Amino acid sequence: MSDARTIDTLLEKYSESHLNPTNEAIHCVCVPLIVFSLLGLIWAAHPLLAVVAVVASLVYYFKLSTSFALGMLAMAAVMLLVLAALPRPAVLPLSILIFVLSWIGQFIGHKIEGKKPSFFDDLRFLLIGPLFVLGFLYRRLNLAY
Repeated sequence: MSDARTIDTLLEKYSESHLNPTNEAIHCVCVPLIVFSLLGLIWAAHPLLAVVAVVASLVYYFKLSTSFALGMLAMAAVMLLVLAALPRPAVLPLSILIFVLSWIGQFIGHKIEGKKPSFFDDLRFLLIGPLFVLGFLYRRLNLAY
């Protein structure tokens, strides 16, 4: 895939392995949890690094879609606020638990789907997954992306 692909093309390609309604539902739960757990893992190392990771991902998202980037900014802000509210010693074990359980859920979803996860073909799809899920919310709210 070239870097010139649009958000619509990326989402279309991503959706090819996410057509089963059960897999889609699993993704709607597990993908945000994975994002939260990754931020938590980074937060456990140093909270400022988690903020830097969010900013770096937002640079990529703004290149793809301002609307999606703003949605991801809101989601990340809520996640960072939750992490800040948690007792610091609890963040790492909680993040590891959520990360492992959510990835188990993802692989169950892909077993049901009968297709491998998209990121096996292109690592950028690890960043597109959250947009795929956010797209469900945007369509429900009739928001453009």
